[in-house]
Amino acid sequence: MRASEGDQLVQHGRVVGQHDHVAEIVQVLGPGGNPPYRVRFEDGHEAIMSPGPDCQVRHRETHQQM
Repeated sequence: MRASEGDQLVQHGRVVGQHDHVAEIVQVLGPGGNPPYRVRFEDGHEAIMSPGPDCQVRHRETHQQM
């Protein structure tokens, strides 16, 4: 998984009815775009995440068109 600052990290809900969590990647801490990432959620909360298989990166070009 590779990402850049400004991309979105989407963590999909793990059970039926649970919503996805979307966060903006504000800093890439790993080499070459690899995790971990410092992310900022919509409510302003920041965290450092090493995404698992339930996560997806939406690259900046993709989510600007939405």
